[in-house]
Amino acid sequence: MLQLIQQFFKLESSSGILLLFAAFIAILFANSPLNTFYHDFLNLPVSIQIGSFAINKTLIHWINDGFMAVFFVLVGLEVKRELLEGSLSSYQQAVFPAIAAVGGMAIPALVYILIAHEDPTLANGWAIPMATDIAFALGVVALLSKQVPLPLKVFLLALAIIDDLGAIVVIALFFSHGLSIQALIFSAIAIILLIALNRFKVTALCAYMVVGTILWASVLKSGVHATLAGVIIGFCIPLKGEKGETPLEDFEHLLAPWTSFLILPLFAFANAGVSFEGGDFSMLTSPLLLAISLGLIIGKPVGVFGFSYLSVKLGIAKLPEGINFKQIFAVAILCGIGFTMSMFLASLAFDANAGESVNTLSRLGILIGSTISAIVGYIFLKQTTKA
Repeated sequence: MLQLIQQFFKLESSSGILLLFAAFIAILFANSPLNTFYHDFLNLPVSIQIGSFAINKTLIHWINDGFMAVFFVLVGLEVKRELLEGSLSSYQQAVFPAIAAVGGMAIPALVYILIAHEDPTLANGWAIPMATDIAFALGVVALLSKQVPLPLKVFLLALAIIDDLGAIVVIALFFSHGLSIQALIFSAIAIILLIALNRFKVTALCAYMVVGTILWASVLKSGVHATLAGVIIGFCIPLKGEKGETPLEDFEHLLAPWTSFLILPLFAFANAGVSFEGGDFSMLTSPLLLAISLGLIIGKPVGVFGFSYLSVKLGIAKLPEGINFKQIFAVAILCGIGFTMSMFLASLAFDANAGESVNTLSRLGILIGSTISAIVGYIFLKQTTKA
């Protein structure tokens, strides 16, 4: 039994499978007699107080604002590494996935706006179909790993990373409310300390974790979304130390298993619990559900593939060697797997005041759009990468 578990965690697709399982369990709980227990568990009050400073949140808010900040630390680390020495380290390498990512963010948002524009209560949701779930998308690719060309995997990874950067910018610009000047000042001091640690090539990760925790708490109180603190922390970890140490890589290896096998599945469990009680087929024609699901199913592939194709035809970028446009189209479909990031953006766009029906429809739209994108993307990728 232990050997089987070890073999499972070694699979490239294990994190995606675990995410899917957590989402399934959440839906099962939400539509069973355990529904009350499920929601009571997520709404459990959790408080931390040091002197007069206190953070009082429900468990689901700790998951979305706290644990997800750790995930964004990992995103920051991955983006920095790719920018300095990876698939985004030169103009030629970065321009093709960057243009594809821009299309993959702009067109889904446009599809959402075109469908949902008549209802002002849905206006905030335009960013939901912009996101790509790296874990799920790469998990699907891993199912065909032996036949998928390496340049195609690199293209998807680079595109998804730039996509995450876009989501971070959106969160910073559009989902920050009621700013606290005092908390922002403390945040700025913490950022300066992190930069100083970086400039002096401090490699002790505990120093970054202590200052990073102060930054996270300050950003949480400032009105800016706390996950942005995670990205800043990730960017401040030095790539190399003065004696050849590799703190960025070490921290990445430390966080990756925790985020893949605990934080993201926990987030999926907390946010995917869609209740179908009282629902009917009319839900499938609601503007919100259609705007999100079609944004993922149609907007993502049209945006990613369309911008990729035009960038090559206009001479702005070059198609990476060893792959073709049919394979790019297959990957573009897979980019419609929004899941984790889309649900995260939905939690920011529609709070509890938006109403249960809005939150249910948004999550249902994400689940439908992501599932169809995963199945169709897998079929296309399998056909286009045949030897």
